[in-house]
Amino acid sequence: MKLIDTHAHLYLDNFDADRDTVVKNALNAGIEKIVLPNIDSGSVNDLKKICLSHPGFFLPLMGLHPTSVKDDFINELKIVETELKTQKYYGIGETGIDLYWDKTYTENQVKAFSKQIELALEYKLPIIIHARESFDLIFKVLDNYKSFGLKGIFHAFTGTENHADKITGDYGFLLGIGGIVTFKNAGLQQVLKNVSLQNLVLETDSPFLAPVPFRGKRNESAYLVHIAEKIAEIKQCSIEEVAAVTTHNAETIFDLKPE
Repeated sequence: MKLIDTHAHLYLDNFDADRDTVVKNALNAGIEKIVLPNIDSGSVNDLKKICLSHPGFFLPLMGLHPTSVKDDFINELKIVETELKTQKYYGIGETGIDLYWDKTYTENQVKAFSKQIELALEYKLPIIIHARESFDLIFKVLDNYKSFGLKGIFHAFTGTENHADKITGDYGFLLGIGGIVTFKNAGLQQVLKNVSLQNLVLETDSPFLAPVPFRGKRNESAYLVHIAEKIAEIKQCSIEEVAAVTTHNAETIFDLKPE
C-alpha cells in the first residue's frame, strides 16, 4: 500500500528538532511522496532546502498563502513568478481566500488569488486552494476561468455536500481530505458518504490538524494512514482501495509518473 500526502508543511521550524525521524516515520507508513505548498517569501528558502535534501520524495509548490496577503502582495507575487521561471514546481499554492482571521485585505486576496490562477494556467499546473469562510467568493472568482481548463484541489475541505458537488462537478476539482474527517462532530463524514473516491486526495496539512487519536498534537505525514482508515470506514471499502484510488488521483493531478 502506498500513499501520497498531498499537503504538508514539513519545512516549518516545528520539525527542526526531529525532521529526519518524521521522514522515516512517513516512509515506514507507506508514504511515498509528500507535496509541500509554499506560504510566502519567508518560507521559500526552507522549502527549497528540504526538497534538495530528499529529491523526488518532497514535491515543492509555489504560491502565496491568503493570510500572507498584505499591502505588499504584488512584491510577494513577483517572487512567486521568479521562482516559477527558475525552478521546477508541481503546482501553484497554497493560494485562495481566508475570511476567518481578517477581512482587511479581502480585495487584495481576490487579486492575489486571480493572479495565481493565471500563473497556474500559464504554467499548466494545478492550483491548491485554501478556502475558509470564503466558498462563495472563491466560486465567483473561479467562474471567470471555467472554460480555461484549470485544475486543482480544494485543500482541507470542510464544506457542505452542495459545495462538494459544485467543486467536483462544475469545476472538476478534487477535494483534499485531512484530519478533520476523523473529528466526530465536524460533519465531514456525512458529506463524504456521497462523494466518489475518484474526487478525493489525502493530506495531513502537517504540522496542523492532526487526526484522531493525535488531535491537538503536532501532525506529521505518517498520520495519513489514520485519515485513509476513516475514509475506508465511511465508504465501506478497504483501506487498500482508498490508498490506490487517492494515490492515482494525486499522481494524475501533479503529473507524476508511477514508480
